[in-house]
Amino acid sequence: MKRNPLVPYYLIMVIGLVLVFFLGIKGIGDAKEIAKEKEGGGQEQAEEFDPEQYAQGTCISCHGENLEGSGSIPSLHGTGLSKDEIADILANGKGNMPAGLVPADNIDQMAEWIANLK
Repeated sequence: MKRNPLVPYYLIMVIGLVLVFFLGIKGIGDAKEIAKEKEGGGQEQAEEFDPEQYAQGTCISCHGENLEGSGSIPSLHGTGLSKDEIADILANGKGNMPAGLVPADNIDQMAEWIANLK
């Protein structure tokens, strides 16, 4: 009994077309969901800024795990700086401290948190 050598290729082609069809349908549903999120109707809302959590993710790389500083990097505990001075350093940088590490919308919250560290 002779077998047609093209049958496996036809099967692969049919499976591929079916796969493309179903993934296309899924993509249409995902596109509607993405459009809804762009319009602001998505379920995820902006999370509230947590200065302590942000410091644990960003500041500890230079200021140390307990924000105690080391060498030329100052401690963030008891800085003696006012909230406005800290906000200025966060926004503009100073010495080794680069500007813009904290998002501009959250500088005041971060400065207040640092000013209250004991």
